[in-house]
Amino acid sequence: MRALLEFLAKYYHWMIFIVLEVVSLVLLFQFNHYQQSLWLTAVTESVSRVHNAEAGVLRYLTLGRVNEELTRRNLILEYNLQQATRQIDLLSHDSTGTERLQADRMEGIDLIHAKVVTNSVMRRDNLITIDAGQVDGVRPEMGVVCGTGLVGIVFLTSDHFSIVLPLLNSRSHISCRLRGSEYFGHLTWDGGSALFAQLDDIPRHARFNIGDIVETSGFSSVFPPGLFVGKVEAIGNSDDGLSYKLRVHLATDFTSLQDVYVVAQQFQPEVHRLEQQADSLIKQ
Repeated sequence: MRALLEFLAKYYHWMIFIVLEVVSLVLLFQFNHYQQSLWLTAVTESVSRVHNAEAGVLRYLTLGRVNEELTRRNLILEYNLQQATRQIDLLSHDSTGTERLQADRMEGIDLIHAKVVTNSVMRRDNLITIDAGQVDGVRPEMGVVCGTGLVGIVFLTSDHFSIVLPLLNSRSHISCRLRGSEYFGHLTWDGGSALFAQLDDIPRHARFNIGDIVETSGFSSVFPPGLFVGKVEAIGNSDDGLSYKLRVHLATDFTSLQDVYVVAQQFQPEVHRLEQQADSLIKQ
């Protein structure tokens, strides 16, 4: 108590000064409209800045969820666009049995979301690990896509993780075609830039232009038809000169891949079993 009294006795003039300053500021801002408006403006700006900073932090914390939702919506929009285009084609001309089969296979598709755990783009045979496995319904030979295009095919699975064979792998061969035509070939990667792949075996009589869209052909149980792959960047000849080799600018940016979806088609296991039986009979 004595120490407190000594402190007050020593610094009482500073305390009186602070009290008087506070009282004068209160009187100044309370009875003068100009100073009052300045004070309110300053307080409002300060509060707004705090709120903006808080909102920015919240946006950053929820960025992953927003990105996931945007990826899913982009895939759904692409899916619906291709379905609508195919329905217009069905109404505008007589479809063949193959076209009807491809249209039917657009139905019954589930998208299993996954995050990329590990990824590489600098190797000859790159692999991607995702955090979805057998427990989530992922099986080998399922296609993997992102919000902009194709990613690859599931290679191995465990309970909670899967290894994906991406387009950037020398063992990747995906059937693709030129949009608006029935000319198709196999998409491969030569180990060069992560931005480009090659579409081989396009027949010499095919007609196309630089900038044409490359999409999945649907001639397999992995991907439905019409999924966006990329655009024709350049036109060249195959090694034997009997077909074209197209340089395709891939729609997927593998260097920033985060959210992907595994394409689970309703009848894929049945088709896969049937194809395996056919292969075994041919080998006999």
